[in-house]
Amino acid sequence: MLLLALLGPAGCPKTEPLSGSGQEPLFRGADRYDFAVVIPAGAVECFWQFAHQSGNFFFSYEVQRATGIGNNRNILATASDPNGFQLGISQHVRGQINFLTKETGFYQLCLDNQQNHFGFMQVYLNFGVYYEGFNVENKQPEERKELNNTLEAIEVSIRKLQLHIFHMWRFYNFARMRKGADSFLLESNYNYVNWWSMAQSCVIVLSGVLQLYFLKRLFNVQ
Repeated sequence: MLLLALLGPAGCPKTEPLSGSGQEPLFRGADRYDFAVVIPAGAVECFWQFAHQSGNFFFSYEVQRATGIGNNRNILATASDPNGFQLGISQHVRGQINFLTKETGFYQLCLDNQQNHFGFMQVYLNFGVYYEGFNVENKQPEERKELNNTLEAIEVSIRKLQLHIFHMWRFYNFARMRKGADSFLLESNYNYVNWWSMAQSCVIVLSGVLQLYFLKRLFNVQ
């Protein structure tokens, strides 16, 4: 008990961007993630993403495949702020939840598969946060260096290019999610057609054998 008291309360580890020293501002980069996760039947999976104030948070998902009796691909996705207030909800095969971060903290993203009690779901996720101005508001006016118009124009162009590339990457991930779901659907239909064709072939052969057997019984004379 004494050891537990010294260690403090247990919990999930959370990380956040750190600065090199106390005087430097916090790093405000564009943290983003894209991966696939398997959610068991009747389970809820949650993720936490750290975000600063005045950021653009995006969260998109797509159910790539689902198993079970009903084969229901709808999943419940929710997003909450650091205080637990729900910011968005979506219950479809695919969806997006976008909002502005009004405070600094860990934002919670949850996927609920409680409607499907007999099968798992594989869901592709793409979420993160980006900022329009990278540390521009944290710099003091006296610390800003006076640059000529050419360098300032180049800097502004590079920032716009980075933002456009970032949005292109988001649209590319949307295409990846759709392509992955189509690939799993095609594979499922291919297996369904093969097994159904094999079953029909077995039924046809078996019916032919039975017909031949009964015909031979008709002409079976002692």
